[in-house]
Amino acid sequence: MPFGDQKQLTARAIYISHRLNLKSFEKTKRLATNPLIVNTGSRGAAVLFRYGVVVLFGLSAVEEIAFLKDLESLVIDPLDHSEEEEVNLCLTSATGEPESEGCTPMDEFNLPRLQVTASVLAKSVILSHYEAAVAQTFDRIEPIAYSLQNGSGFGHKGRNLLAHIGDVLMIHGRMVGRVEISEKPELLWEEPQYEKLYMRLADEYELIDRHSALERKLDLISKTAETLLDLLQNNRSHRVEWYITILIVIEIFLTVYELWGRHLLE
Repeated sequence: MPFGDQKQLTARAIYISHRLNLKSFEKTKRLATNPLIVNTGSRGAAVLFRYGVVVLFGLSAVEEIAFLKDLESLVIDPLDHSEEEEVNLCLTSATGEPESEGCTPMDEFNLPRLQVTASVLAKSVILSHYEAAVAQTFDRIEPIAYSLQNGSGFGHKGRNLLAHIGDVLMIHGRMVGRVEISEKPELLWEEPQYEKLYMRLADEYELIDRHSALERKLDLISKTAETLLDLLQNNRSHRVEWYITILIVIEIFLTVYELWGRHLLE
């Protein structure tokens, strides 16, 4: 282990892209897999997730910048602004108390514990990213709903509403299909003794509650956008019906006028 003798360790989770191509690490020396963890820096390690999160342990600021620079060729669909989360880890003493206050206690800095910690941090940082994205979506939909409430109409908002629905589907697909927020790490199938650690950290970061709240918000946004889109389409249908009615009235008026003109000529 690169930091087995350390009593404190800083872990930083960084959400840098929607996808990481980790195939190049298949031929490199890896400390462990599922999730992938490799040596980096002088005495540090990095855990990499295919869904775009990197969790760094024990790296200096210079080493962190250098490692992220080396990863640029593996980044697919980078984020405009990376999301970050940091936690201090410390070993528990013989009395069972952490070596210092304000840190997350760990019995040992071994690979499985770091992998479990990285999995929780990765999910937490992704939840933070999508919580902010959903809040922005609420802000964009609210004026449209307000316009409906006041009877002022939508304007040309159909494309925007479709974009909101698409955003919701994309976020839901990434959380469920790629990140599997509500699922336990595969590591626990092989190392069930670390399940208590995972449950403790998941509870500390409120992964289940935050995921459930985000799911409810996504569902609400989806239903709201679909309802507004249906109303917009109905309004357009009514407008088309009025256009057709007006055209029919005009045609009847012209026909009557033509007949009246013929009658005068006779």
